[in-house]
Amino acid sequence: MTVNPIYVDKLIKEALLEDINYLDTTTDYLIPPQQTSTANFLAKADGVLCGIEIAMRVFQILQPDFKYEIFIQDGEKVKKGDIIATITCNTRTLLKCERTALNLVQHLSGIATETARCVELVKGTKASIADTRKTLPGLRPIQKYAVTVGGGRNHRYNLSDAAMLKDNHIDAGGGITNAVAKLKGKLGHMTKVEVEVRNLQELQEAIDANVDVIMLDNMSCEDMKKAVEITAGRAKLEASGNVTLDNIRDVALTGVDIISLGALTHSVTAFDISMKWKKKA
Repeated sequence: MTVNPIYVDKLIKEALLEDINYLDTTTDYLIPPQQTSTANFLAKADGVLCGIEIAMRVFQILQPDFKYEIFIQDGEKVKKGDIIATITCNTRTLLKCERTALNLVQHLSGIATETARCVELVKGTKASIADTRKTLPGLRPIQKYAVTVGGGRNHRYNLSDAAMLKDNHIDAGGGITNAVAKLKGKLGHMTKVEVEVRNLQELQEAIDANVDVIMLDNMSCEDMKKAVEITAGRAKLEASGNVTLDNIRDVALTGVDIISLGALTHSVTAFDISMKWKKKA
């Protein structure tokens, strides 16, 4: 797992504190302190798994000596009915951590699964699938991790990663040429510049400004094909806006280098996983 463990632990602790507060009214009053139980994480759909180690860490934070076995790893395909992992620990721990652990692994597996669908749909073209900064507050590192697990690539992690002139920056900065010139006068040699363009006229202006990446914002496939021809490899071309599973292959076939989708992280459907009690023989 390529996510900072300090961040993961902080996220989990905040989630557990939010959910448990000072007491689990049901569990603490119902279950004897020494009772132990075993449960399985069960897939209820087909997809790509992501976040299982993070889910296990939820239980471990509350009970460091808990026992578990993972049968399917992040990035592997799961089918409905597959047992993903088995956990044995204090029954109170199982019940208190269940929702938080499932929320995380379901959300991340949903992102990985949707990303994998997009990657499959553009197979055979030069286009790669990327995320955006349209992430849920506090969850960006693990959401972007899930995109990579699904076969996608990460766009900027934050505003410090690169200079990206979107429409409002361009309008406020006096146009593409002026804005790029101002930026290049201050940026270090390691910082790339991307410009969002709305039409082919702006595309030419961005090319003339010698930027590294040009985002084709909400352009038709016909115009994107023209943009690829005009650019002729002088900058990377990123397609963004109104891209769906229905039209993503058509977008890829225009010849763009990158297709970015905010929907991968801001509105993806959670993958269906449940925790089922393992009955004693």
